Amino acid sequence: MSTLETNAIGKYSGNNVSVDDSLNLKSYTTAQMNALTATAGDIIFNSTDGVPYFYNGTSWGELAPAPIDISYLVIAGGASGGFNNGGGGGAGGYRNSYASETSGGGGSTETPTTVLPDGTTYTVTVGAGGTQSNPGNNGSNSIFSSITSTGGGRGGSGNNGAGVIGGSGGGGAAGGNGAAGTSNQGYAGGNGSGGGVGGGGGGASEAGSTDAASDGGDGLSSLITGSSVYRGGGGGGTNSGTGGTGGGGNGAANSSGASGSAGTANTGGGGGGGGPFNGLAGNGGSGIVILRYATADGTISVGAGLTSSSATDGSDTVVTFTAGTGTVSFA
Repeated sequence: MSTLETNAIGKYSGNNVSVDDSLNLKSYTTAQMNALTATAGDIIFNSTDGVPYFYNGTSWGELAPAPIDISYLVIAGGASGGFNNGGGGGAGGYRNSYASETSGGGGSTETPTTVLPDGTTYTVTVGAGGTQSNPGNNGSNSIFSSITSTGGGRGGSGNNGAGVIGGSGGGGAAGGNGAAGTSNQGYAGGNGSGGGVGGGGGGASEAGSTDAASDGGDGLSSLITGSSVYRGGGGGGTNSGTGGTGGGGNGAANSSGASGSAGTANTGGGGGGGGPFNGLAGNGGSGIVILRYATADGTISVGAGLTSSSATDGSDTVVTFTAGTGTVSFA
């Protein structure tokens, strides 16, 4: 027998039922729901799927669509290196919710986000790499829905120039200090020193100048696409610093007018620092946004303005965005 529990029943003159508090439906698992002797019009809460169900006289169906769990890897654009005895550019911020993989800066695995398969739109932006100039530029943020990764911080320029804070921090120019990274996204840039030695840009898995004075910090490896790929390496500083594993550009040689190399596209790698006497820095590498979800749970529609590709890995769909900004929706 069903039981109705209430604190009070009041007289109401309208031609409907008014409830002045939340209505709590009886909760059943999917197995319990299917075992019910139901009548057309019955409504319950399915605790397995986390949505209400109704019975149409023949079968149970969702009263509201079940949310889709989305694992993501969101990497911002890497920064350019510094100009003229410059430090290496910091890698773009690195945020990851796939499997047990970590985020940058020593951060733990993030919680996958959810989307609704009802046409709701969600923003996707792939951050551009910072362009070289005097003194250089930070990378741009990458975004998926409420997840934002911060662009890398540019390397310091000129003697004693300091790096700039970013997803990972920029390395200091010769004689200048490196800058901090963003918590749970990337590490700090290394300090420069005398004799034309620029500090390495910070990477996703280590600070700049950890391995050698001008080397960029290494990035992290992810299997979100089904293959192991390193991304998020910091740029090397002047004096031939090596870019960090994961797309960091190499720093220029300590010779007049030598140029640093660019970070690799779609890794968020930092650019290499430029050499003395107006040596140019390398551009930062662009970022990337990768989404992974169970193929059976839904399909994605990609709006104009985004460059993307889709693949399957086992029972999952993997969508990779390599440029642009726009919206996506699910059904």
